[in-house]
Amino acid sequence: MKLNDLRPQVGGGVKKSKRVGRGTGSGHGKTSGRGHDGQNSRTGGGVRPGFEGGQMPLVRRMPKRGFTNIFAKEYAIINVEDLNRFEDNTVITPELLINQGIIKRGKTIDGIKVLGDGDINKKLTVKAHKFSKTAAEKIEAAGGKVEVI
Repeated sequence: MKLNDLRPQVGGGVKKSKRVGRGTGSGHGKTSGRGHDGQNSRTGGGVRPGFEGGQMPLVRRMPKRGFTNIFAKEYAIINVEDLNRFEDNTVITPELLINQGIIKRGKTIDGIKVLGDGDINKKLTVKAHKFSKTAAEKIEAAGGKVEVI
């Protein structure tokens, strides 16, 4: 069963929405179910998410830890074993990897890095921005070439 298959039970029907501010006879007239006075009776009333009634909020009570390096490079990662799907003597470029759907376009912010997980048994020319030592060794051991862009 999916959400779009849901239907009311036979004879159960659908509950009508509450129409407020439509006269006293409706039962939801005058104050429209908001009571008489107070913060929540006003337009725009209520408190923002995370507000704890003036108590120091949990977010501000927690200690701060670490930092984010704004100069850090973000590479899309691919393993050597993922390159086995290509034919021998293929030149593998970032564009080819994106077109094949192995890497998503948005992930290649600063380039592509090839890591050495798994084995490779095809002779390939791989063009990428970075290679781990083991990845470069495995590609060359299989008779392929490594080119840093």
